[in-house]
Amino acid sequence: MQGFSDSPEFQFPLFIIFLFVYLAIVISNLTIVASIVLYSHLHTPMYIFLCTLSAIDIAYTSTILLKLLAMLFTQRKTISFVGCIMQMYFFMVFVCSEFLLLSIMAYDRYVAICLPLRYSLLMSTKMCAYLILGDVIGSLSDPILHTVLISKLSFCSSHHIDHFFCDISPLLKLSCNDTSYIEMWTYIIAVVIGLSSLTLTIASYVFIISSILNIKSKTGRHKAFSTCASHMTCIFIFYGTIICLHMRPISMYYPGQDKFFALLYVILIPLLNPLIYTLKNKDFNKVFKQIKLYSNPKH
Repeated sequence: MQGFSDSPEFQFPLFIIFLFVYLAIVISNLTIVASIVLYSHLHTPMYIFLCTLSAIDIAYTSTILLKLLAMLFTQRKTISFVGCIMQMYFFMVFVCSEFLLLSIMAYDRYVAICLPLRYSLLMSTKMCAYLILGDVIGSLSDPILHTVLISKLSFCSSHHIDHFFCDISPLLKLSCNDTSYIEMWTYIIAVVIGLSSLTLTIASYVFIISSILNIKSKTGRHKAFSTCASHMTCIFIFYGTIICLHMRPISMYYPGQDKFFALLYVILIPLLNPLIYTLKNKDFNKVFKQIKLYSNPKH
């Protein structure tokens, strides 16, 4: 794995940077998970989905960054063939799961804002469980064919992966076989999973924004729009980078550019999600105030 630099003097600084980033991602997302689990007033569909999103962010970041940190620390930039295939599979699982979950969360907000009287019926505990179960089953089964097909390729041209993890594009680039059928399957999956999820997400937000425009209070409209803008920014970065990286021929694979875009969804999105979903959230602010009171012996 060639990573970011072959120079030994850059390995430790890169290790420190990625270690702090990884710890920030894990601590911030674990805080969300713990808060939602421990405080009963957060046991609602919106926060259950957010808890699941935080768990996914920790999982797919760990899939990539733990191995990267080990390589930077030991300066042994090798990964076994089985380890590489497994890393690719689980990364695709968690990315697919986040695709589906983001569209579920957008639908949940649509029901809450546009159909408030039917919310308890449409988003019951049973329905939430079915949606999360569908997300899990879909995300676990979706990458199986990709994984099997890529594992059967011959990698005779080189054993040097010009990336910081085992992604689809750099592996296909190394293969001596015809990979056009795998590329075609990637496009099909991207359209079925990625674009359909994005379409559902955008449609939900179109209805949400149209409802917000009917709010008479300027302050209320401003708060609602700022929340939607933050969520949509995060969604477009995630969807945009994934689609740009995988919805194109392997001949257009450029390692430097791909590493930059990969960093956006491996690091930036898991860092942004906790801020976007909790920074101006009244329920989480209440939780954080309670934690401060408990930690201060004077109160």
